[in-house]
Amino acid sequence: MILVLEYPKCSTCKKAVKWLCDNHIEFEDRHIVEQNPTEAELTAWYHKSGLPLKRFFNTSGNLYKELGLKDKLPQMSEEEQLQLLSTNGMLVKRPLVIGEDFVLTGFKEADWERLKP
Repeated sequence: MILVLEYPKCSTCKKAVKWLCDNHIEFEDRHIVEQNPTEAELTAWYHKSGLPLKRFFNTSGNLYKELGLKDKLPQMSEEEQLQLLSTNGMLVKRPLVIGEDFVLTGFKEADWERLKP
């Protein structure tokens, strides 16, 4: 089963959920703010993804900007960054999709084609 972490008010998340439904892909939905990912989950997903850690940050979000993370992240260790991500779901890039052997951040339809049965 695919796990989708999303924020229901996010227009990109709405598009992603619609795409999944339109393509008859079953998924478990999780509110990224009400059930913020834990540091352990984020660490596992980061390692599974093969993506740069920065791709897990919602760099266009207000909280990211308010905290000045553009300048702070390069000075932080991976462990510190993962711990920070686990403090607030609004810092995490969404939607975040976790499958058995993949992790996707954000919604790019071309990347999501692999989810089709």
